[in-house]
Amino acid sequence: MYLTAEVQMWLTFAVILFSIVSYSLEYFSIEITALGSLLLLMLVFVGLPATSEASDLVSLDDLLAGFANPALIAVLALLIIGQGLFQTDALDKPAQHITKLAKRHRYIAFVGVYISAAFISAFINNTPVVVMFIPIMTVVAGNLRLSSSKVLMPLSFISILGGMTTLIGSSTNLLVADAARKAGVLDLNFFDFTEIGLMVSSIGAIYALLVMPKILQNRKSMADQLSQTTGKQFIAQIPLSEGDALVGKKAVAGMFPDLKDMTVRLVQRGETPHLPPFDNVTLQAGDTVVVAATRQALTTALKGGHKMAKVADNQRLKEISPKTDVTLAEVIVPPASRMSGQTIAQASFRSKTNCIVLGVQRRSRMPRMAMSDIRLEAGDVLLVGGARDDVEALRLNKDLLLIELSSTDVPRRRYAPRAILIFLATALATASGLLPIATAALAGAFCMIVFKCLNLRQAVRSLDSRIYMLVGSSLASAVALQNTGGAKFIAGAVVDAMQGQDGWVLLSGLFLLVAVLTNILSNNATAVLFAPIAISIANQTGLPVEPFVVCVILAANCSFATPIGYQTNLLVMGPGHYRFADFLWAGIPLMIIIWLSFTFIAPWYYGL
Repeated sequence: MYLTAEVQMWLTFAVILFSIVSYSLEYFSIEITALGSLLLLMLVFVGLPATSEASDLVSLDDLLAGFANPALIAVLALLIIGQGLFQTDALDKPAQHITKLAKRHRYIAFVGVYISAAFISAFINNTPVVVMFIPIMTVVAGNLRLSSSKVLMPLSFISILGGMTTLIGSSTNLLVADAARKAGVLDLNFFDFTEIGLMVSSIGAIYALLVMPKILQNRKSMADQLSQTTGKQFIAQIPLSEGDALVGKKAVAGMFPDLKDMTVRLVQRGETPHLPPFDNVTLQAGDTVVVAATRQALTTALKGGHKMAKVADNQRLKEISPKTDVTLAEVIVPPASRMSGQTIAQASFRSKTNCIVLGVQRRSRMPRMAMSDIRLEAGDVLLVGGARDDVEALRLNKDLLLIELSSTDVPRRRYAPRAILIFLATALATASGLLPIATAALAGAFCMIVFKCLNLRQAVRSLDSRIYMLVGSSLASAVALQNTGGAKFIAGAVVDAMQGQDGWVLLSGLFLLVAVLTNILSNNATAVLFAPIAISIANQTGLPVEPFVVCVILAANCSFATPIGYQTNLLVMGPGHYRFADFLWAGIPLMIIIWLSFTFIAPWYYGL
């Protein structure tokens, strides 16, 4: 049996549907799903016999060409540039100024952080911007007496809105523009959709600034939850040495009877944490026992001779002995961290930081496995405890991001000025049209490495394999969709369904469809798949192509309704302690606001 072109088209639809379902269920990793869909497309167009008419529609080179796509190369290079800014603390001085401003002019700082994040997101990838601004926003929230959950989701959304306004503001913008250029219908320049992007995103920003903080719920941090028991609780560490009375004591029914009136939270033995219930655990010299107890219980233990040190109450130090110096804090595993893919023990966390990990959250939930078995991922939040100086030192650790930024000035990094110059030169070269975007971005990434803003290993770690595989496989699906006539088929079905309707109705309907799917599939995949469909709709109706291309760009950026819609949503989910429903509750209204804004503004702006 030989496959016809029509059968290949329907099989392409089936592969795309499989991808959408698999991405949304998250049963397999993004890389596995992307590789699976690519293999299925290879089987359809190269592996199975086809008629002479269908055999040349899509070649193996066509399916693999997406992995060398100039827009994808530019996206990856911009990730390296963003990582260079992060590694050099290039934005640390502005961060410190904003933090100080937050203490004197609280609400000005609140708005200033969001405006700064939106502006910077227009010129570099949103992910490092959000990573850099999370600790700043936490300090601002503290000065406004707000929970972090009130401000971190708006930070992610504001950065996404800022990325809508220029050609390099988001990877989706580059991918759609590249599809239009390759189709020979439109060559978008750097600021071609900035005006309409600003108008639409500004309306959404008003909602994110004024309404979202009021409707988002207060969420307690892990430190709050750890200390939240009956009575006034403190977290304390008991280091055991040879001759200590607790050495050799064994847990009974999962508890330690010798630690009266105390709840043992963790026993740290070297790099290995032991969590409750403590079956068959015998305390040894060198162990550190982490307990929760009242002040009275701790004081009694001190008088009884236990070596109590390091007490904290919701991250505020409480001294009960002259040598006390301990605090709790939350840290994020940022993208490109060397700890990604490693367990806490493999990362030698305790020996490298002098801090103990008390808990791990992934997407605001505790992973259902022993803490010692958890392989860390970007976006994971760790609750750490240790001496205040050791916790403060985590600010200089680029494999971790301390959520609560200290107001203490940090000396400007040696290579920060050159990192800023490289970033500005890249942005100017792209905006002025002096160099193609891919060339300028690659040159910027090269300079970041050559001029020691980051080393080669750091640059390689900043390359997100998920983006590479997702975009590459999605471009393969888009080629198959285009060459088999699938894009024209979908466009024709849309036009027929809206026969007799004005152009603005088609534009509005397309925007809503793309905006919904970008929260289920992913913004990059949605942009790549719908770019040829949008172009086909414009061609079949005789309407200008630019409004439909810009429609896909702006709609594909509406990743507000789910945490999986965009990486910055996943990054703030942990430190904000959000649930999936929080994104639905706060994000869907923003998506609708952007849709309605575009529906009213675009026809007037483009004269439809």
